Amino acid sequence: MDMKVFAERLKELRKLRNIVADDLALATGVSQSSISSWENCKVIPSADSVYKLAKFFGVTSDYLLGLEE
Repeated sequence: MDMKVFAERLKELRKLRNIVADDLALATGVSQSSISSWENCKVIPSADSVYKLAKFFGVTSDYLLGLEE
């Protein structure tokens, strides 16, 4: 997994939807600090978190992880 790609795609999706980290945290059941850590490449998200984010944004986990365009 390329953390830089994941972080960039997460930020991009969040900004495209005009969603602040607090709202994304509430919608997905993860903490705002986790989202911040992922976007700053400090922590690798769990598979469950990647799944929740992909489902919320309507993209595949592979897209978030940089495995597909």
